Amino acid sequence: MTPTATYRLQLQPDFPFAAAADAVPYLAELGVSHLHLSPVLEAVPGSEHGYDVVDHHTVRAEFGGEEGLRALAGTARAHGLGIVLDIVPNHMAAAPRHNLPLWEVLREGPGSPYARWFDIDWAAGGGKVLLPVLAGRAGEESGSFEPGTRADGTPVLRYADLEFPLREGTAGLPLPELLAAQHYRLAWWRLARTELNYRRFFTISDLIGVRVEHPEVFAATHGKILELVRDGVVDGLRIDHPDGLADPAAYLGRLGDAAGGRWTVVEKILTGSESLPAGWAVAGTTGYDALHRIDGLFTDPMGAADLLGRYRDFAGPPGDRGGYWTATVRRAAYRVVTHELAAETEWLTRLAVAACAGDAALHDHAPWALHTAVRELLVRVPVYRPYVTAGGPLTEIAESTLPAEAVRDAKAVFSVPQEAESVDVVRDLALGRLGDGPEHAAFCARFAQTASALHAKSVEDTAFYRYVPLISATEVGGDPGRPAVGPEEFHAFCARIARDWPATGTVLTTHDTKRSGDVRARIAVLSECPERWSSLVAQLSGTTPVAAPDPQLAWQAWQSAYGCAGLPAGEMAGRLEPALLKSVREAGLFTSWTEPDPAYERAVTDFVAAGPGSDAGEAREVMTRFAETLAPFVRANVLGAALVHLTMPGVPDLYQGTEREYIALVDPDNRRPFTRPDGGDEKTALTVAALRLRRRRPELFGESGTYAPLTARGPAAAHCVAFCRSGEAITAVTRLALRLDEEGSWRDTSLTLPDEGPWTDLLSPGREFTGPEVTVAELFADRPVALLVRAGS
Repeated sequence: MTPTATYRLQLQPDFPFAAAADAVPYLAELGVSHLHLSPVLEAVPGSEHGYDVVDHHTVRAEFGGEEGLRALAGTARAHGLGIVLDIVPNHMAAAPRHNLPLWEVLREGPGSPYARWFDIDWAAGGGKVLLPVLAGRAGEESGSFEPGTRADGTPVLRYADLEFPLREGTAGLPLPELLAAQHYRLAWWRLARTELNYRRFFTISDLIGVRVEHPEVFAATHGKILELVRDGVVDGLRIDHPDGLADPAAYLGRLGDAAGGRWTVVEKILTGSESLPAGWAVAGTTGYDALHRIDGLFTDPMGAADLLGRYRDFAGPPGDRGGYWTATVRRAAYRVVTHELAAETEWLTRLAVAACAGDAALHDHAPWALHTAVRELLVRVPVYRPYVTAGGPLTEIAESTLPAEAVRDAKAVFSVPQEAESVDVVRDLALGRLGDGPEHAAFCARFAQTASALHAKSVEDTAFYRYVPLISATEVGGDPGRPAVGPEEFHAFCARIARDWPATGTVLTTHDTKRSGDVRARIAVLSECPERWSSLVAQLSGTTPVAAPDPQLAWQAWQSAYGCAGLPAGEMAGRLEPALLKSVREAGLFTSWTEPDPAYERAVTDFVAAGPGSDAGEAREVMTRFAETLAPFVRANVLGAALVHLTMPGVPDLYQGTEREYIALVDPDNRRPFTRPDGGDEKTALTVAALRLRRRRPELFGESGTYAPLTARGPAAAHCVAFCRSGEAITAVTRLALRLDEEGSWRDTSLTLPDEGPWTDLLSPGREFTGPEVTVAELFADRPVALLVRAGS
């Protein structure tokens, strides 16, 4: 069954299954069809997100165990709701004490039955797995190693609160010999960057990659989930990070067969005009592609360009460190591939060397040249990754991920043309053209996996925090270099989705968005008043008693404060400070997670407390007055984005709490336990009306439903975006409301309806309109949006 709408709940020890069950009557009344649960399998104790799975056979005890999950499903079913489950096929927690398969691999080495579970380059580690867990060098930490036994007599090695298995027969050895005898090497955490020899999730060494491409590993890691599906406890699946998998298409095909074709969406981040691979056995994506189009619809392209110029004048960022988008991305990619992903690049180089050594035609490509080619091609992949298998068919789309211009530019870094030919070899290996031998297959898969990690870390987690003229555009799936989306482009996107992926997911806010949809909608208004904003920042900079440590931080900190202007007194500093500290650490310009600058970070917190986060004083008063003047236009953005999201093609996913105004920054701020909203607001009424319409008339919005743009005419036509679903329901919203106000409002602008109707507005009961023409000023007399259905329907 395809959901009509889902509601995401973040389960955690403070919000277990029983608490979710208590929320079911409220959520059913809201109008959704399914609960969307964060991961439920056993995770590291105390985990607040659940993506660090340790046991695929067990439902998490801290949530109430399998009994609690089945009880929740029963309660949901009794109220007409199903359950969609978030699952994590790509990785597990690298926590041996809790992860039995990993424990056995460390105890038994490459001969363990579990060795095929994980991507481990045993040869690179001299037959050992490097575990980067020590606070200092091994010699400095040796006094903290404690051989011992568990209560059941199992010999172990302890370090701080960590526990590791001992190879059989080594428990009584002196410490130096005992350490040398293990199938693992405990090492200083800083060595992970260059020495790590297992695949991980992005750059997080605490999460080890799982090889679900092997049928026995798939069966072992999906048995419990599939049992819950077969038993009717789970109705649909969300797949976390498919780009980490060796062969996403094969995995999704196997999963689809095993799950009986249940509704499934994948967390695939599409770049630009990239489309989801047509052969994937899924209903679509989780919806970041829709988020980008919705946000862009409420962003002024001319104003965004003006704002960029003013940001450059104020902050003076170097071109490749926040001044120009493309240059910023490229520099960030070089930084990540040569630092955070250095071990992964070395692994690819070893595979390329081995592939060349096994083919007489490819001899004499120097390791340094292959390494250079790997690096230069990785930073030029324009999307997250290619989808291809070694020796398999090469599609035009896959080939375009390493285009001719990327090859040309990669070769340009070589001085000798013949040595530059290593670029051709690496490209052919990455695209699977040189055969399907073990090294060829491994290189092809690993290149794609590493490209995905590089894109995520360099774009989402670095460049997004360096390029900050309009921070509402620096969102997952977004394009800060081209933040605006015009109505024609938006309609074209919706038409394509309705045709190709009608049951895809759509979102505005998730557990991973850097700012909630309402915060972004507020900040997007700044693209309509760039001169006012730049003047305000200059004024605030002059009235804040503590200066920002750098002007780029000041610019984005004040935008963040404006985006959170609705927070209660007393909350601003406590929520802004961790978000901005995370921002500067991710940016890596003046401090970072691994190379912190305490003095700079103190300057950040002092500035936030004195200015953007202050609860009183001149800066707070000035910001409050500014926010009040823009409130009507923020209202148009918030309501417009919400209504478009709830009625456009696809299945809308509501993040917990977003049925009313929801102000949240990057995690952990957006992962607080669910609480039922204390009353509703105007957005709540809109959300309920749209959700109940979808539930009452699923055929209008489902896979057989149609999508048709509606045309406005008149002097303000560009500010009205409208569409009709299946000839029966009409969405109309106001776009760029501040510009509209400055231009003299709607005047004699009209909207053409599908027919005479009559049509009634679900958001204003009792108001009816007769087509085929309606004046937009009349349509939006009560509010800047309308949801029309045929009278009497």
